Amino acid sequence: MLSTASSAQHRDVGESVDVVIVGAGIAGLAAARELIDAELTVAVLEAEPQLGGRLATDSVDGFRLDRVGPLLTLSPEDLRATPGLDGLALRPFAPGVLVHSDGRYGRWGVPHPRRAGGHRSGGVHRGVGGAFSVARALASAPRNPSASLDQARLGTSLVRLAATPAQRLLTRPERSAREALSARLPARTVQGVLRPLLAALLADPDLTTSSRRADLALRAFALGRPAVPAGGSAALPELLAAALPPGTVRTGVRVTDVSVARVVTAEHGVLGCRSVLLATGARAAAELLPGLRVPGFHPVTVLHHTAPLPPTTDPTLLLESDPGGPVAHTAVMSAVDPSRAPAGRTLITSTVLGAPPDDTERRVRKHLATLYGTSTDDWELLALHHTPDAVPAMPPPHDDRRSVRLLAGLYVCGDHRDTSTVQGSLGSARRAATALLADLGVRLPRAVPASGAA
Repeated sequence: MLSTASSAQHRDVGESVDVVIVGAGIAGLAAARELIDAELTVAVLEAEPQLGGRLATDSVDGFRLDRVGPLLTLSPEDLRATPGLDGLALRPFAPGVLVHSDGRYGRWGVPHPRRAGGHRSGGVHRGVGGAFSVARALASAPRNPSASLDQARLGTSLVRLAATPAQRLLTRPERSAREALSARLPARTVQGVLRPLLAALLADPDLTTSSRRADLALRAFALGRPAVPAGGSAALPELLAAALPPGTVRTGVRVTDVSVARVVTAEHGVLGCRSVLLATGARAAAELLPGLRVPGFHPVTVLHHTAPLPPTTDPTLLLESDPGGPVAHTAVMSAVDPSRAPAGRTLITSTVLGAPPDDTERRVRKHLATLYGTSTDDWELLALHHTPDAVPAMPPPHDDRRSVRLLAGLYVCGDHRDTSTVQGSLGSARRAATALLADLGVRLPRAVPASGAA
């Protein structure tokens, strides 16, 4: 047997399976479950020593540190639609967000669909110290008439989005998010609130994303709260892998060539097969299949710090409206998900979008001192991860149903074939599994739901 997540034993040649899946991110693992449920034999090959791809989580001195750490807006329906994820524990942020702008903090709540212009946040959650203290945050909240009107307009807009079916949003005229939002709301609201919010949700600080995808992201935000998986982003691929037969996932196996009938690896020989599914990132897929489209990407840099004393115990997402940054958003992650830090320790996770400056850590530390209102001189850097190809860009016009069937026996899936979200990865996996089974003449084991719209 080739190397697996639980075994270091290898065999070079002679093995054959029905389907070889290249890549053990959530798309590849979800597709493997679909195919195995249809009684096919499957081998999932992962070049890295651990599974998860961009959703990998590192363990450092008892801390659980995400490499990219996207914010999730998964609904219970999304989780139920993917076997293995129904047991995923999500840790939501406090309702609403806190936006820092020109030295002041504005609390922007999530409107309740039944009360246009109302707010579900109920004020700032009580914490200690830093920018999140009740007195400081409320004292700096917008109080002038124009700001109150902006909040009312934004609340009404979000209520309408929450009440609009996702499929109807997908029929709206498509342009950039900035153009569409600026036509509906004041420029100061777009720049001061929606730009930093969508930067956190879509990793696009310039609002170049398709207006349809931006509307769906805001709709998901209005219907719920951003959250992170308990224990780190790796909880998603770990749960999906745990639902597969032992030995299905094989790590440390680098694929160098693929065809319909076989997969060649660098050090572990050749596997025969009936079909191949590429479930890697877009760039790795194009290296194996020259000519495959590679989209643009939004780079993401994530920094993890620990501090002797927590700057706050409030699980609030803090957004920076100043595009000069460098921090786009930050949170005391140990307050959101205590399992990510050892008992009694603090974990602060911060995200920089775009190309990071050469002196990233110094500038981030200085910026965090401003955002949290406390000295960061004695904060310890636990990790800094820069991912150039973190999030595929979705400029208009965006095709979220890119073909997953290249030819009979050869398929590709991932967020670069759908939307740049967890839902998009899972949706592309379902589509690829459906096409593969149809080509093999295998009856679907169950109804396959459509890709999530968010």
